[in-house]
Amino acid sequence: MAEFEYLALTIIGCALVTWLSRVVPFLLLKKFTLSPAMLEFLSFVPVTIMATLWFNSILIGHPGHLPAFDWLKLAASGPTVLSAILSKNLFVVVIVGVVSLALLRLCF
Repeated sequence: MAEFEYLALTIIGCALVTWLSRVVPFLLLKKFTLSPAMLEFLSFVPVTIMATLWFNSILIGHPGHLPAFDWLKLAASGPTVLSAILSKNLFVVVIVGVVSLALLRLCF
């Protein structure tokens, strides 16, 4: 029973920390106004996060060596980026990315 309680408390604790980390910034920003420079700086955060996730996905790290490319994911990025530029629709971008990577994995 102690193992179940430990697991339950861990899950509840993780949920609470996740929820607080997402809610507290909204509560704080209701009371404060940000300067235009800060708003412009924060506008780059989503682009930076997406670029980080993309580079993390296409580069394969090898300790002691330079990173190598995952060529299938890099090739699947082409149609995905093109669909993002043309459609500006997240659903379309995700579908094109998944389908293009699936087709490349099927062929190679």
